[in-house]
Amino acid sequence: MTSSISPSQARIAFPPPDAPAAAPPPALGKTGHGLETASRITVTPGPQPAREARPPSETPPSMDGIDRLARTPLPPTNARFTGLPQLADVASGAQVLGPGSRGEGLRAIQSALLDMGFALHGGADGVHGEHTARALRNFQVHAASTFPTVLPTGTLDAATLRALDALAPAPGMRGQSRALPSAFFDGQPVRVVVALREHRTFLFDPRGQLVDIFPNATGATASPTRTGLKVVRTKLDQLATEAAGARLWNDRHVFGVRMLDLSWADGRHSGEELHGTNLPSLLGTDVSHGCIRHSNEAVRVLHDALSVGDRVAVVEHVDDPHLGVPRPVA
Repeated sequence: MTSSISPSQARIAFPPPDAPAAAPPPALGKTGHGLETASRITVTPGPQPAREARPPSETPPSMDGIDRLARTPLPPTNARFTGLPQLADVASGAQVLGPGSRGEGLRAIQSALLDMGFALHGGADGVHGEHTARALRNFQVHAASTFPTVLPTGTLDAATLRALDALAPAPGMRGQSRALPSAFFDGQPVRVVVALREHRTFLFDPRGQLVDIFPNATGATASPTRTGLKVVRTKLDQLATEAAGARLWNDRHVFGVRMLDLSWADGRHSGEELHGTNLPSLLGTDVSHGCIRHSNEAVRVLHDALSVGDRVAVVEHVDDPHLGVPRPVA
């Protein structure tokens, strides 16, 4: 992961998924450099409500309003994107930013994607290349369930900008304003949710509050990462991780600097791990043998935050029906 957070400066805006649109998101810290230490949320403890618990007739006001803007183009309102003529043109439908596009508006989009935990190797350089296309496509996959007009094209069109305008955190913040996963899988609390299709890993604290979001790389078509509830079985430090890489692949750096071995919740061995990588440029893709790769900075945070026995939910999308409010376990 090329953009990182400072232990002392990081701030994240992570409200519960169903927070009213008018309520300002709780802040964690400002963006900076280095992911050595996870930030902590300072909000009232308690489980996050599931989006499924919302009555079918109830639609978040901000989402409904933004969807209606599809018929009445307006410039962005998120301060990240205001005052940028390039984005005003995108919002009006006058242009689409695709391969070869460049400018300050595109740089603002790249910065927002990084702060939302999407992989963007090379950082916010203001140029639309393959890594920007990948980050936009992963965001579009995430946003499509809330914004049906968003398509996974890898380009920045008016529909994608409207979704980013609604979901991106305020300037100087990390995280996301809504459409977050629950910290419960089939009624059981989890510490991590891995969303395969959008290539993001969500880390929760023991109270169910979101700590941070990290980009990941997951299983290739021939060796997919399997969905379901898993638990941390073993934690490996850097020496043990490098020894495993040398033994299994003749490459001591292939697993990065930390590894967390996962088993299924019923105790069966899964053959999958959370680990680092020596190929950060491949984050955001399906390339592994089933393991879930992260940047070495991010996997240090995960390794330090998690304990043996902690649960990890692997789902296709953040709106997976298994994620929801806690309920009695038989």
